[in-house]
Amino acid sequence: MHSFRNMPRPARRSLLAALVALPALLLAAPVLRAAPAVTLYKTPWCGCCAAWGEYLANAGFAVTTETLEDLELVKRMAGVPGELEACHTALIGDYVVEGHVPASAVRRLLAERPAVRGISAPGMPMGSPGMPAPQPEPFTVFAFGEDGRIAPFARYLGDRELPF
Repeated sequence: MHSFRNMPRPARRSLLAALVALPALLLAAPVLRAAPAVTLYKTPWCGCCAAWGEYLANAGFAVTTETLEDLELVKRMAGVPGELEACHTALIGDYVVEGHVPASAVRRLLAERPAVRGISAPGMPMGSPGMPAPQPEPFTVFAFGEDGRIAPFARYLGDRELPF
């Protein structure tokens, strides 16, 4: 069995340096990962869409905003079902995020990687991220697939997830 004392001095120094640096590297690991890239499509007159983009950026996402007069083509090409449409559409990796979806739902989508096209908070739920309100209303985030299936994904009050 080899002991630390029997190691050559340069090897001991390298090992000690690695052991000292390990905690710092472990703490920095989340920062070293690239922030998820988001392309947000919004209209020029929608302030809540800009607020949602800022909310996502503050939550650690890298948001690029594309302002368009009409989002209908973006929504159709992204496969957003008409009944799940909201005021803005975001593309994140292989997924579509429609409307004022909380960051925790987006993170869950990216972590779990379900076989869906995307998730949506339809309409403009009062009190959802980017839609401040004195009396927030509970809302459901739905998952939607390429096959037209729609299913509840999560339920929220503001940015706080609620049990189903």
